[in-house]
Formats: sequence, structure tokens, C-alpha cells
Amino acid sequence: MLNDDVASFIGGSDVCDYLDFVVAPGNEDIFFSELLENLKAEEVPQLDLAPLRPDSTVRTSLINIAPKYKWQVSCSPEDVTVELNLPSSWEEYLQLLSGKQRHELNRKLRRLNEEGDLNHRTSTDANQHDIEIFLNLFRDSRQDKASFLTAQMESFFRAVARNMAEQQLLRLNILELSKKPVAATMCFDYRDTVYLYNSGYEPDYGWLSVGVISKALCIKDSVERRKKRFDFLKGAEAYKYHLGGQELPLYKCSLSYAA
Repeated sequence: MLNDDVASFIGGSDVCDYLDFVVAPGNEDIFFSELLENLKAEEVPQLDLAPLRPDSTVRTSLINIAPKYKWQVSCSPEDVTVELNLPSSWEEYLQLLSGKQRHELNRKLRRLNEEGDLNHRTSTDANQHDIEIFLNLFRDSRQDKASFLTAQMESFFRAVARNMAEQQLLRLNILELSKKPVAATMCFDYRDTVYLYNSGYEPDYGWLSVGVISKALCIKDSVERRKKRFDFLKGAEAYKYHLGGQELPLYKCSLSYAA
């Protein structure tokens, strides 16, 4: 999109964790040379791009090509993301955690199981009932999430769930205790990676750590389905590290044309 003389990605940071150009492998030089020449022809002197993974095409290709076309490049860390390389079994995953982390997770799982019948189920069809459960738990879990979930944002979440389900990418995971929904996660499957997009939980059950356990059970499900990576997405929340995640930087890159 174009705002005054600055071009940037379409996609707000509130709902997009990573942004990048989608380029067929091997065509990066052709694509980016055309892009930069077009921006010059349209007299657009600046390109601001974020948030970018280290392996984004911007970081791996564009910033190397740009100086050849007299574009100045400036990149700096802007945020972090956290991800986890998945082993082949749940037992191996537990061994990846520190002794303290492993003890805490097992203790929380044991305590929750003692409170009632535990069920972790997955919805892939974006049915109205489960979407309502997710939105209600999202809204109730924290005041900032309730404020974030405006009518427009709620419509966005419903559309995302519906469209991801149509592409067979949606995994809406709901944790139930004695048949009562107490936590939910919205995840996206893509190739060998599971992306944890957002979550919510019932505050009255917060003392049972249902939010963390729901995410741990998503990891367990991902391991059992032979996925290779679990991506917690942008943000440095403590639970991501407690569940074994490793931090990666996210970048902002600005390009300006030096005539």
C-alpha cells in the first residue's frame, strides 16, 4: 500500500506476525529488480517493510539487490518471535525442557486431571459453535483482549477461521474440563509447521494453568501428527520459553532511493 510517498506491505501488525513478498524460488532477482524499477518510475522514494523473519525474501534477497539499483538499505531488529523444533515423540519433547520446566508441566497436567475429566479436541470446519467458544474465551481471558476484540476485529477472526478452514489449514483446539470449555487455541497448519495464532481461557480456571496446558497439548498433538516445527509467533511471552521455545529476531527494513 502507498501512504504519501512511502510504500509498505498491506497487513497490520496487530493481526500479521510476519510479512514478506511471495516469490517463486529462483525468481528473486527478476522480481525485485522489477519492483525497485517500478517504484522509481512511479516516483515512490521509500519502502518500509516489517515485521520480517530472518529467512524472509527481503532479508535474503532484496537487501542484497537494492544497492545495485541505487537504493539505500537500513535494517534493525524490531521484535522477536519464538519457535520450537519438534522431536519425534512426546517423551523426547519433555526431555528437551529443563528439569524445572518438565517438573512444572507434569505437575500442572496432573493437577488438572485430578479436577475432572480432561478432553482436548480439535475443530477444523469453523463451525459456529466452536468459533463462539473461542471468541468468548478470548474475550474473557484478559481485559486487553476484550478491548482488542471490537466488532470489526471479531468479524476479522470469523473470516480468518472460515477461510483457513476452506483451505484445510485451521485447527481450533478446545480444552474441556468435565465437558466445560476452559481454554482454546486457534492454530494454522502449513506444511510441516503449526502456527499458534491466538488463544483464550476461562479466568475462573486460571489457577489450574489451563491456558499453558492448552498450548502444551497443542504441541503434543503436533508431535503426534509428525509436524516438524511449532511456531508460537511474534512476542516474548514467558510461557513460550517455559514450553521450550527458542527466540528469533524480527526485523524492520527501510529502503530509500538515492537519485
